[in-house]
Amino acid sequence: MSIADSPAIRRRKLFKGLSASSAIRIGGGLLAVIVFVAIFAPWLSSHDPIAQDLGKRMVPPFWYPGSDPAHLLGTDHLGRDYLARLLYGARVSLLIGLGVTLCAGFIGTMLGLAAGYFGGRVDMAISFIVTTRLSLPIVLVALAAVALGGASLKTLAIVLSLLLWDRFAVVVRAAAQSLRSREFVQATQSFGASHLYIMLHGILPNLRNTLIVVATLEIANVILLEAALSFLGLGAQPPTPSWGLMIAEGREHILFDPWLIALPGAGLCLLILAVNLLGDGVRDALDERR
Repeated sequence: MSIADSPAIRRRKLFKGLSASSAIRIGGGLLAVIVFVAIFAPWLSSHDPIAQDLGKRMVPPFWYPGSDPAHLLGTDHLGRDYLARLLYGARVSLLIGLGVTLCAGFIGTMLGLAAGYFGGRVDMAISFIVTTRLSLPIVLVALAAVALGGASLKTLAIVLSLLLWDRFAVVVRAAAQSLRSREFVQATQSFGASHLYIMLHGILPNLRNTLIVVATLEIANVILLEAALSFLGLGAQPPTPSWGLMIAEGREHILFDPWLIALPGAGLCLLILAVNLLGDGVRDALDERR
């Protein structure tokens, strides 16, 4: 291996590519701000996001006349501080997005590895499972799950984890098929290594960059689905400070108090934009053809 191909040189080139990407800088900066406010929500707002004060219902935000300095972004129809609900709502979106992506990624990665490495009947069986999953509409399955287990964030997280693994499986399967015939895999087989060892220690480490890109883009999809299903009443339930639920609660006041929808909607858009920009930037930086 030449000096130009050494791991240290490649790592420096990769870091230079990541730091030079404007998409990564913008998306990473936005995401860092949102993660910061989610972690330090108790210190950024002294109000309880679920505490009600009916004497201060529908207080407008600070740019409207009649605002209250104690509630910078106003209050909702139950007198709950809107800034506190927005900050804690970021926690819900980030936790659901990360947790569901990790669970779905594990399921899809294991299935994709088995299908791509073994091929044959194993590949046919797993491909059939993937095709069956793709034929299941997420909203209809969520409705059925809510009817059986009740609407909650826990039920929603389980349903999404069991439904959103297909992209991981398809991508990992294709990559594993191209890697199983490489020389280093054949050399490991010649030493008598088990199939599980080869998949986990030979093939999986070479899929790290691919999995990072897929996971980054999938997080945005999970966050949007959580907000949409919570809006429909299939996810977070009152008084949970979920952005999708806040939009649903504010739709009755859209004509006279549009900020009730605009504020959580803007937070949701910024979070999804940040994750998508970061994912696009990482994908371009890790693309060896560039």
